[in-house]
Amino acid sequence: MGHPASIGRMALLSKERKKIARDLRTNEMIRIREVRVIDDEGQQLGVMPTARALALAQEKGLDLVEVAPTAVPPVCRILDYGQYKYELQKREREAKKKQKSQTFKEIRLRVKIDVNDLRTKLRRAAEFLDEGDRVKVTVQFRGREMTHANLGRDLLVKAADLLAEHGTVERQPLLEGRSMYIVMASLEKRPEKKTERITEDAAAAPTGETIGDAIAARSPAAVGPQERVKDKPEPPAEVSQPMEQG
Repeated sequence: MGHPASIGRMALLSKERKKIARDLRTNEMIRIREVRVIDDEGQQLGVMPTARALALAQEKGLDLVEVAPTAVPPVCRILDYGQYKYELQKREREAKKKQKSQTFKEIRLRVKIDVNDLRTKLRRAAEFLDEGDRVKVTVQFRGREMTHANLGRDLLVKAADLLAEHGTVERQPLLEGRSMYIVMASLEKRPEKKTERITEDAAAAPTGETIGDAIAARSPAAVGPQERVKDKPEPPAEVSQPMEQG
């Protein structure tokens, strides 16, 4: 998520631009005696009487716009005022898009998360991605769960797979302290919204079983050493031969 101070500055800049576009003085509204003039090609024409600057603008079929009223003397530009306002509005829209693209959401999961909880959280994550936000999916470990960090990684991989139609993985699973996370970014072009897959796939575990249990059950690491020994075929029994009598 963007820093509050930077977001505040962007909001303030946005308000200032709107205020400037609304309060700019143009043509005959500029009543000060002298102004510093910049022509429509960006060339500095220097300080001159306002009447002369206005005449130059009218000769070109353009407007004289006071763009820096607090300067001494005020700075005016010769330009198309309608086009100038359009450019201001265009920059404002681009700033809003950029601000939105920097919005960062977070979804927190547990290794032993319930199926219904996972379904709800991933549906919310899909909504964030569809709205253009970036999403951080975090798995938090408690106590001895840290010794099974692979289960958290598997859960993140599963979450990323369920959200594949809404976003793409921007950062692969990364372990930090007692949590592991991935970052997903929204897809610019995506097919129709499909949240049914999240509902169906998240419900793959039997009722009452947590996602962590389901992943652990499918993991080779979850099979105990005694069980793995039992799975091996038993060697054939040796047949004792009768001893010959001399």
